[in-house]
Amino acid sequence: MIAVPSPLRLRLSSEALVANWRWLARQSGAAACGAALKADGYGLGARAVMRHLAAAGCRDFFVATWAEAAALMPLPAGVSLSVLHGVGEDDMVAARLLPARPVLNSVEQVQRWRDRGEGQPCDVMVDTGMNRLGLRVEEALGGALDGLAIETLHSHLASADEDSEQNGQQLAAFRALHERIPARRYSLANSAGVCLGDDYVFGLTRPGIALYGGIPRVEAAEHIRQVVFPEARVLQVRAVPAGETFGYGASWTAPRDSRIAVVNLGYADGYLRCHAGSGGATWEGQALPLVGRVSMDLTAFDASDVAGMREDEWLHLDYDLPDVSARCGLSQYELLTGLGSRFERIWN
Repeated sequence: MIAVPSPLRLRLSSEALVANWRWLARQSGAAACGAALKADGYGLGARAVMRHLAAAGCRDFFVATWAEAAALMPLPAGVSLSVLHGVGEDDMVAARLLPARPVLNSVEQVQRWRDRGEGQPCDVMVDTGMNRLGLRVEEALGGALDGLAIETLHSHLASADEDSEQNGQQLAAFRALHERIPARRYSLANSAGVCLGDDYVFGLTRPGIALYGGIPRVEAAEHIRQVVFPEARVLQVRAVPAGETFGYGASWTAPRDSRIAVVNLGYADGYLRCHAGSGGATWEGQALPLVGRVSMDLTAFDASDVAGMREDEWLHLDYDLPDVSARCGLSQYELLTGLGSRFERIWN
């Protein structure tokens, strides 16, 4: 097969990824610190993320589906994998054969695992106020879980990224579950939950967004490092005389004789139209504002003040997650998981 280079690439920092996990592990105190690998490691590549973090000492990993679990096989020695969406009827073959545990989310899933899980350990999610996945508290305390071999009892914080009364309410509800439902470990805190303090960490934390450079709460801002650095190759540098318009809808008019760098990048790659008016890039440390609309696979940047740029140069996209999120309106999660398959992932 002919190796064809991509005009898009993600520079990924394994050093920053590991540093972020180690900071979260320190914040977790005596609790184990795991890692969420959903959505192909939040778009970075789940296998590579698992490899780097397992080498750093992480032993607990979480995916959403059994297809995601299967894609990670074989697992590194000594690690544990849990499947957060539990076990549906069509998942039972994978759940019995793969070395991963279901996180049971309903009475129906609990019964299915009792009947056909062959007594294997499981995890359980109990809803303490989010009203998304999980058994209701009264179901969990009413005997639905009796006799199960529960490895980890989970719940999920709905408002941990805010100073909300709901956090304390969910903590109290989870403490009551901790007292009455036997499990080897208990887990409540996601990335933002880790930042809420020792009361929230229990025996296992399961950060996601903060591993990958997202800032879940202001307390983490000076500790979490950027992991993802997108770059796009210049297709053409063209002259646009003063007064002429550029791109779809003629939405940008050159205020002077301008030089525009057109790159292989667009909303088909997850760089969405909301970046128009706020997006930017750099070349050799010089800022290039985005001009016009973002189209399917072409985006333009104003290189009028940059000398020497030519075709095939690489632009570094502005992609500090909290900053770009504030400017374009997308969440930090969307900014990461939306980056498409045309980006070549390169770990440094």
